[in-house]
Amino acid sequence: MSRVGKKIIDIPSDVTVTIEGNTVTVKGPKGELFKTMDERMTYKQDESTLEVVRPSDSKDDKTVHGTTRTLINNMIIGVKEGYQKTLELVGVGYRAQMQGEDLILNVGYSHPVEIKADNGVSFAVEKNTKVTVTGISKEAVGAIASNIRATRPPEPYKGKGIRYQGEFVRRKEGKTGK
Repeated sequence: MSRVGKKIIDIPSDVTVTIEGNTVTVKGPKGELFKTMDERMTYKQDESTLEVVRPSDSKDDKTVHGTTRTLINNMIIGVKEGYQKTLELVGVGYRAQMQGEDLILNVGYSHPVEIKADNGVSFAVEKNTKVTVTGISKEAVGAIASNIRATRPPEPYKGKGIRYQGEFVRRKEGKTGK
């Protein structure tokens, strides 16, 4: 039983949701998102609410029910408020800088790493060691933040690397001398 799928989605007054077949389009003050959902789901839409209805109680329908509802809710939050992830660069000489719309990272390699801004995602750099990834799509913001972190993930001995803000890196003791 999907408890998430049964929740009714509240639609803010400045957001419009249009459903054509199995394509859901959401327009808001920050932009427009559209996604093709599973064709088995049906939708009951009022002026300010939206409900996702599954056709049966089969296991396959239950698994898609909550996911569909969450994807639509994330789209509504994205066009209304947007999403952001903040990454921290920890290490001597590690720094980030903007070059136009793109992000340039110097994280201990012999060459700078360039990350392109696409899919409606933008970057902001604070104090050369803090990178903020913002956008309206939760999926795109998370994917690009993950790619940035993957260029130099935090290592457990000295703690150097790129980490999410507030991420705990478990430290290891290392070698002991005699």
